[in-house]
Amino acid sequence: MRARAKARRRALEFLFEAEARDVDALSVAIGRRDNSDIVLNEYSLTILEGVMAHLDRIDEVLESYVKGWTIERMPGVDRMALRIGVWEILYNDDVPDAVAVAEAVVNVRELSTDESPEFVNGVLGRIQSVKDTLID
Repeated sequence: MRARAKARRRALEFLFEAEARDVDALSVAIGRRDNSDIVLNEYSLTILEGVMAHLDRIDEVLESYVKGWTIERMPGVDRMALRIGVWEILYNDDVPDAVAVAEAVVNVRELSTDESPEFVNGVLGRIQSVKDTLID
């Protein structure tokens, strides 16, 4: 697995754990780094900081483009993969949009339900197609 793919996966895990424990994702990441042999990739921290800084807007965009679901109702892994994907599409010009979508799909394919890859691909594809209207 490439470095950025690993960083995305690690960020997803930290976001998932933080939400489950109702704590700050950066605190989870730093705590894990300080109390284990986990190597914390700089891009994982960038993702965490970016998602947390733009969380309200990211969730607002997701609510607008998720058909038949609320953010709270979707599987947690899907929610975190979508948040990372939306952040990369809207706020990280270093990552091509197609890569952000593909990486989110890979993560949910490996970690979530059988329906998740198609769901995540569809949502992020719709957001990608209207990106220019969503950028602040």
